[in-house]
Amino acid sequence: MRFRFVQMLLAASALATGAGLTSRTPWSGGKLAGSPEPPSPYRVQLAFPKLRFERPTAIVSAPGSDRLFVTNLDGGILSFPNRRDAAETVPFLDLGPGTLDARTGRRYPRQIQDIAFHPEYARNGYVYAFITENWPLPRRTRVSRFERDRRDPLRADPASEVYVLEFPSAGHNGGAIEFGPDGYLYIGTGDGGGQYDTLNTGQFLGDLLSSILRIDVNGSHAAKLYAIPPDNPFLHTPGAMPEIFAYGFRQPWKMSFDRKGGGLWVGEVGQDLWESIHLVRKGGNYGWSVSEGSQMARPDKRQGPTPISAPVVAHSHSEARSITGGYVYHGAKLPDLRGAYVYADWETGRVWALRHDGAKVTEHRELDDTTLDIAAFGEDNAGELYLLTHHDGRVYELVRRAGEPDRSAEFPRLLSQTGLFDSTRDMKPAPGLIPYSVNAPLWSDGAGKERYLALPGAARIQYASHDQWLFPEGSALVKTFFLGKRRIETRVLTLRPGAATREQWAGYVYVWNDAQTDAELLGKEGEERTYTFDDAAAPGGKRTQRWQFPSRNDCLVCHNEKARFLLGLNTPQMNRQHDYGGERANQIETLRRIGLFEGAPTANVSTLPRLPEPGDASLPVDRRARSYLQGNCAHCHQFGAGGNSDIRLQFGLALDKTYTVGGDPFHGDMGVKGARILVPGKPAESVLYLRMAARGAGRMPHIASKEPDRDALGLIGEWIRTLKPARE
Repeated sequence: MRFRFVQMLLAASALATGAGLTSRTPWSGGKLAGSPEPPSPYRVQLAFPKLRFERPTAIVSAPGSDRLFVTNLDGGILSFPNRRDAAETVPFLDLGPGTLDARTGRRYPRQIQDIAFHPEYARNGYVYAFITENWPLPRRTRVSRFERDRRDPLRADPASEVYVLEFPSAGHNGGAIEFGPDGYLYIGTGDGGGQYDTLNTGQFLGDLLSSILRIDVNGSHAAKLYAIPPDNPFLHTPGAMPEIFAYGFRQPWKMSFDRKGGGLWVGEVGQDLWESIHLVRKGGNYGWSVSEGSQMARPDKRQGPTPISAPVVAHSHSEARSITGGYVYHGAKLPDLRGAYVYADWETGRVWALRHDGAKVTEHRELDDTTLDIAAFGEDNAGELYLLTHHDGRVYELVRRAGEPDRSAEFPRLLSQTGLFDSTRDMKPAPGLIPYSVNAPLWSDGAGKERYLALPGAARIQYASHDQWLFPEGSALVKTFFLGKRRIETRVLTLRPGAATREQWAGYVYVWNDAQTDAELLGKEGEERTYTFDDAAAPGGKRTQRWQFPSRNDCLVCHNEKARFLLGLNTPQMNRQHDYGGERANQIETLRRIGLFEGAPTANVSTLPRLPEPGDASLPVDRRARSYLQGNCAHCHQFGAGGNSDIRLQFGLALDKTYTVGGDPFHGDMGVKGARILVPGKPAESVLYLRMAARGAGRMPHIASKEPDRDALGLIGEWIRTLKPARE
């Protein structure tokens, strides 16, 4: 119905032209400076400003060395001196270009997730790598040993590789390897599958998955390059793999030993509701998939032989979505953090510290609320901590925040106080706010939307390229959501004072009151509410719907750096007719006419790129479907943008460059055996379609949406049915 309505609008306005706005009214009422939260006690800063890495996964120190080592998903390890002015890296290990999938033409590198240097590295030159092998099938993870090159002590010899241990991995592979104070090698493995532990391995001791493994790489065995420590807890348990030290993990992402206390700390990535931190003990059962965090998930599943241990700390998905394990700090630069375990969340960028007395948590606090995608922590030989980001490939450090006054009380708590509306009761925007619309809007559970942009004073948009418009500081983008005629929320995205970087964009949610007179600022966490509103098509003329308000960090998950922050404010999205109070005109031509652009193109707008309307049935189905994916999915599903399924859904890419057709679903098959990301002709076997249709676990998009887009499912299904197998 929504698509048909859009089609009628298009038909009615296809030939309509007009002047639109003829002049610009300055906007001077913005009051969104600062933050509604007090300054955090710490902040992050670049530790090595001259260095940047591609797709890094771990940062590690080596015994007896003053260098740091960074691993990446392209099969390489680089090293550099541990000095702030370090400007160059040296290749330590290169595993080559990977293997070619002849069906798709895609080359799969051997992905290095983590490394661990032998405690006697200075003497024996051994380094162990946790490597994911995605091709040829079946996918698997290997722990390999390499030796330092005898001719060059700054390099490891790739020809020296020997396989130490291997296990299957078709989803959650783990990604942590560490030597313990006992000299044994510990390896963190995931459940190897998709949603809800599809292999039923979480509580099963008969394979190496969902576990922390513990092996003696200095020992010998007739068939293995390691021995089993004699005190491993399941050594004499019938049917159990003797390597298992602890079990019940979904996806342990980074672990570390307290260099003074000896405790083993593990960050556990959750699924539905909880992210967890565990202090792991020998023989421990950490719940997956009977439980997630402190909550039962699948109580009907058979439990392992030992009791389930609760996490030390569990974060709900309102504040964390993909936990990254850290270290107990023992450095000298931050004395008030000594003895505290410091960790973070990949998606929200928040950093926390906790203290534990061996029995309970005695302190837990947030250190900073960043917008960094923190993939790993590193610890140098002096005990100082580093934070490694994956997408921008930088290394940061925590420093104490000082000299910043608390002005949080000045931030507007009501929408009427923001300077964006002359009247919130009447939804009358302030002078200077410019309405706009987009070609391929984001699905928001059927809600209607009203959008405005506001630039302060006489400031202008820098037209850097068709795909990137750079907004001046103090700009605001305003979007109000309606269910029926009821206002639900108004979201505001504003560029705070400072350089136009990811850190300076901030998103806020204002929730409308029942009287529809004003909206109140929501706290930094997300929230879910249920609304009943008028709907003539529903039984009794009323409809009830759940609504998910995004957290402030959720806003920047979508409005990320790789997507250039502003998803709808670019030429392909804005090159369309808009109704300016009864007169329709092209938006780009209108904005150019009133002087809003700096460096705007002089070409006729008909020659500029334009996304097709997904609801325009007169256009080819493949263009409409790809446009929908651009508007709803590509901001995360492009290289380096946060969508960790490694597909690329930008409209302009050739289909064979999207890694979708015949692509192996890295995060599970949604319960359909043999499913692929896209199976030509078969929507019901295409994971992309199945995730769009899902409710709950596995649903896409997974932020701020609860309901499938039925019109879009029809469109995407029709498109998949038109795709031809490669052999044709």
